[in-house]
Amino acid sequence: MVGETYPILDLFWTMAMFFLLFFWIFILIQIIMDIFRSHDIGGFAKALWLIGILIFPLLGVLIYLIARGGKMHERQLHAAQAQQEAMNQYIKETASSGSSADEISKLADLKSKGVISDAEFEAQKAKLLS
Repeated sequence: MVGETYPILDLFWTMAMFFLLFFWIFILIQIIMDIFRSHDIGGFAKALWLIGILIFPLLGVLIYLIARGGKMHERQLHAAQAQQEAMNQYIKETASSGSSADEISKLADLKSKGVISDAEFEAQKAKLLS
């Protein structure tokens, strides 16, 4: 029976080891992403860090966390902010982009009200059609 050959303490120990393995893999992935995200080190240094982490996994991760771990959060925050700004810019461009015909009709309305001159109307019309 399983209970006789695999006691509860062994089950707990196995679960703890799997948890630590997955936790270490998560940290390893975060560090690899941080290496490639970092702009303050060059390509050769990135390659050395990556080789060091792959050849000496536990020691490499610990050394990286000691040497460069303090700024990992700042680089993640900067990347998230840049991604958010790019998404906001895309949303603004997508939401505000109407068809050229709509824009020309708005310009014609402004021209008929005397807000813009004929030259301004033609310049904006040419800009929209190009």
